Amino acid sequence: MPLSAPSLPGHLRLGWRPHRHGTPAEPLVRDWLAGELGTGAAALALPRDPHGRPRLQAPAGFDVSWSHSGEHLLVALGEGVELGVDLERLRPRPRALDLARRFFHPREAAWLQALPEPDRASAFVRLWCAKEAVLKAHGRGLAFGLHRLEFAADADGLRLVACAPELGAPADWSLHESAPRPGYVAALAWRPR
Repeated sequence: MPLSAPSLPGHLRLGWRPHRHGTPAEPLVRDWLAGELGTGAAALALPRDPHGRPRLQAPAGFDVSWSHSGEHLLVALGEGVELGVDLERLRPRPRALDLARRFFHPREAAWLQALPEPDRASAFVRLWCAKEAVLKAHGRGLAFGLHRLEFAADADGLRLVACAPELGAPADWSLHESAPRPGYVAALAWRPR
């Protein structure tokens, strides 16, 4: 099922699939990609790079990322970009502030601490999704370090304001936050190739 995201540029697409926890996601990803790209699922090469990131080899110029949480899978496809997507099911996270203090940039942890408790949990998940989406696009994932990129909130949502040089300039990155289904938060991050 395609996921409507009218605020996304035309060269980016999102797909949503039911996904049973504990089962491989890649076959579902391949089926969705085959439909989007008009090819057979078996013809799609998705080798992993040395850091474990899947790379779509053909057609040239496309990138793919996916994430699953709860009982759902979110797939992103883009042309001419490096992209990453993260999906998280909303649930109680009693240690969110402790995790933020330990792993996030200090200004992000301070922002979260200043929020009232009901808002803190959802803000933590939004921030986590944004960070993971950028780090997936970069290709290193969480191992790169959540503290090595900093987001700030404004009226339009989260935006990348600082990052390690390996990620390029913060202005190179675009972020699309969404609530694709009730009880879920997602972030799609991309930059031009």
